[in-house]
Amino acid sequence: MNEIRATVRLQFHRGFTLEDAERWVDYYAALGISHIYASPLQASRAGSSHGYDGIDPTRIDPELGGEAALERLVSRLRSRGMGLILDIVPNHLAVGGSQNPWWQDVLAWGSDSPYAEFFDIDWRSDDPSLAGKLLVPFLGEAYADILHSGQLALCYDAETAGFHVAYHEHRFPIDPRHNGDILRFTEHNVLYEQAAFFDALQQRDDAYTAVGDTRVQLRKAMESPDARQALDTTMALFDGGDPNGAIRLHALLERQHYRLAWWRTASDEINWRRFFDVTELGGVRVEVPEVFEAVHALPLRLVEAGWVDGLRVDHVDGLADPRGYCLHLRQRLDELETKRPADAPRHVALYVEKILGDNETLHSDWGVDGTSGYEFMNEVSGIQHDPAGAAPLRRLWGEVSGRDPDFLAEVRLARREILTSLLASEFTACARALHTVARARLASRDVTLAAIRRALQALIVHFPIYRSYADDGGRPDTDAPFFAHAMRGAKKELSPPDAAVLEDLDAWLGGEAPRDCADDEERRLRQRAIVRFQQLTSPIAAKAVEDTAGYRSAVLISRNDVGFDGEHFHHTVDQFHAANAWRAGHFPQAMVTTATHDHKRGEDIRARLAALSEHAKTFAGQVERWRRMAAPLRRSLPDGIAPSPGDELILYQILLGAWPPTLDPQHSDDMQAFTQRLVQWQQKALREAKLRSHWLWPDEAYESACRAFLKGLLTTPPLRDSIAEAARALDLPGAVNGLAQTTLRLTVPGVPDLYQGGEFWDYSLVDPDNRRPVDHGARQAALNEALTPAAALPSWRDGRVKQALIFRLLALRQRCPRLFAHGDYRPLTATGAKADRVVAFTRRYAGYQMLVVVPRLTAELLDEAEHPHISPQQWGDTRLQPQAGFWQGALTDTTLEVGDEGISIATLLAELPVGVFLRDDTADNAPTRSRADML
Repeated sequence: MNEIRATVRLQFHRGFTLEDAERWVDYYAALGISHIYASPLQASRAGSSHGYDGIDPTRIDPELGGEAALERLVSRLRSRGMGLILDIVPNHLAVGGSQNPWWQDVLAWGSDSPYAEFFDIDWRSDDPSLAGKLLVPFLGEAYADILHSGQLALCYDAETAGFHVAYHEHRFPIDPRHNGDILRFTEHNVLYEQAAFFDALQQRDDAYTAVGDTRVQLRKAMESPDARQALDTTMALFDGGDPNGAIRLHALLERQHYRLAWWRTASDEINWRRFFDVTELGGVRVEVPEVFEAVHALPLRLVEAGWVDGLRVDHVDGLADPRGYCLHLRQRLDELETKRPADAPRHVALYVEKILGDNETLHSDWGVDGTSGYEFMNEVSGIQHDPAGAAPLRRLWGEVSGRDPDFLAEVRLARREILTSLLASEFTACARALHTVARARLASRDVTLAAIRRALQALIVHFPIYRSYADDGGRPDTDAPFFAHAMRGAKKELSPPDAAVLEDLDAWLGGEAPRDCADDEERRLRQRAIVRFQQLTSPIAAKAVEDTAGYRSAVLISRNDVGFDGEHFHHTVDQFHAANAWRAGHFPQAMVTTATHDHKRGEDIRARLAALSEHAKTFAGQVERWRRMAAPLRRSLPDGIAPSPGDELILYQILLGAWPPTLDPQHSDDMQAFTQRLVQWQQKALREAKLRSHWLWPDEAYESACRAFLKGLLTTPPLRDSIAEAARALDLPGAVNGLAQTTLRLTVPGVPDLYQGGEFWDYSLVDPDNRRPVDHGARQAALNEALTPAAALPSWRDGRVKQALIFRLLALRQRCPRLFAHGDYRPLTATGAKADRVVAFTRRYAGYQMLVVVPRLTAELLDEAEHPHISPQQWGDTRLQPQAGFWQGALTDTTLEVGDEGISIATLLAELPVGVFLRDDTADNAPTRSRADML
């Protein structure tokens, strides 16, 4: 079986199962993909559209077809020399509802449950009402209102002989040791007698196992119709709709290991770790050996069986010790190498989903093969944005929206809001952990909790990356600059006394190694505080950067996406080359991607909007005209105009970026479908921004007004047609950018990942839009045509040219695997009038060499073009100086000769907007050598 050469990310759910994927294995094999990279396959909530809400990591999701269907898919993949990479989610599981057996057991038995340590629960809360309990904030209204409404129904489960309180989809189990509190109310003698047996369990250390016999007795007693009727009568006594029933039900619930609460209490009082602010996802303590084994038993078994060739770890930054976790998992994978089938690759790849900040690199001592490639999206996007557009677009955004165009200013503002609202309980828990550290020494025991909160907030507000990776040995040197950056920013806003507390935080959070503490308890407290802090900064960053500032700041929204450094409008070509060279030297098998299930905007939307940066002043004039024309569509609401000027400007950008080249404004059905997608996007964008609406308190009046405005834009002919005309101006440069980023993804160091459906143009919006069904049939039909990129170029609007390009480059990777896996990376610098419009590099290995040339900032070069292809005369005297000799086109059948004076870009890109060329230095370099001989 082949090593991992190129992957396709597929999103599995009940609408696209393992069996569905099996049907398209031949297509992906023919396209040149070596591995399917699957979204999580372990059992998730019923109806899950993504698999990140797992309920049972020990089995394959039956909605996807279960393990039998997976075996058939793997068999089909093997038959085509392909493999499978599995996305795993060790950080969290879905909680609430009734489907997670581990969580249900914890609710029933509390800290006595064998799964109590599986979840990151603080059983020793400072809140007396939560002593030995966990907050369960799943009620739709205040607890008292729900209690007295009768919506909490006491139920008996005949299968388990247990009781639970039902509330919509939730089941809150009753501790079996308190079943007597129910059975004593029965007027059936046998059932009444059962109460004593359950009461007796309260005195037994082995109650968890001994309860089985007691349940058998109850189950037997319930075989009597009289008993069933008597129990029904008894449970009616706990009906909260009756005052006395509410008293009984409340008393019963108060004896449980949880406290039911309104969902709004979660942000302030929750005492267990969540995934970000999602209360339906509970943090898992995978650092505990027993938990690690339970969570990874299935993936490791599949690896050993040869079904899985690689693992991608979701949200590694959520873990208590990412480095320790990765090294442990790497060790386990290495131990399985000799047990895998002979036809399976020895090395099992290990990737991590990691958002890297500006100037941050993945730690090299984790034992992983690299990230899943989000940073490459940012790198490509950066070089496609015109630096000349930054100032006018910032000015436009500031004048129209009234907001600071500095992205970092928005990030800092958002961080403060998240710390004091959505993640206030997590922030408080971290501050208290640090306060216990302060109390551990006489020298710091007078440091107050309030002072710690002020200093901690300032530190997190200015933290430039998702998290640091301090451990018992202290803070790694690679993290020091980022922590120092945060310290400098925090000191500027703190008083001198609080700045002194900040110095203490620096020491306690890894500046001093916990293992150097003389006192073991202080060491433990410092370790705990470090973990709390590092598991807090990551969700704060995600919520503030991706889900808030990214929707508030719109200098150009193509620079706001997951993994992007939005503070930088553009990158230099030298920065792009440096990043590729670093990857080649440190993580040559890392994934590289330009579209993911997390992206806010599809790769070709970003490519189109990047072209908008080249006509910033023109766009500013268009916005001014559209805003005048759209004035009658706005509504005046008590809290301001709807939409706000900022939201209106963001809408114009998304319209231009997402408007497909094939969309005719006169075609009502297509326009209606396009509008509905934008309506869905708009609601999410408004709520994520948290300015005029919010997920927790939606403003329907504002959202309705914005929705009407959007529909008005697209149904008012003068406005609609003007916007459509502006969108058409982005078609050609956007397509060139799209083909350029595709070429780069498939040729730079790393393993290229294709997001499902992305072999055609990708104009998807934020999820769930980017998880829409893929028309595999159309893609199969296009592939069957076997068009060359040049032949597909005239009909470029349908996307087949992109697929043809991908097919050619994947075939090249298949024929030259070592060149791509081990080849070096050498930047080439063009000369001439348009030198700054060229990105070029070579890769060499064992006598073979590849030259890659793509254009950038091409809008003005395409003024007279009819297709996304720059005419040769536009390049003028621009040249490259690769090695002299003959080069064979990989995308065309052209053989080119490079002389000592180099070769013109016009010649290199004469047939296509991008160029990839090969040469074989191991033999006489002559034009008569065929491509097959060369490869």
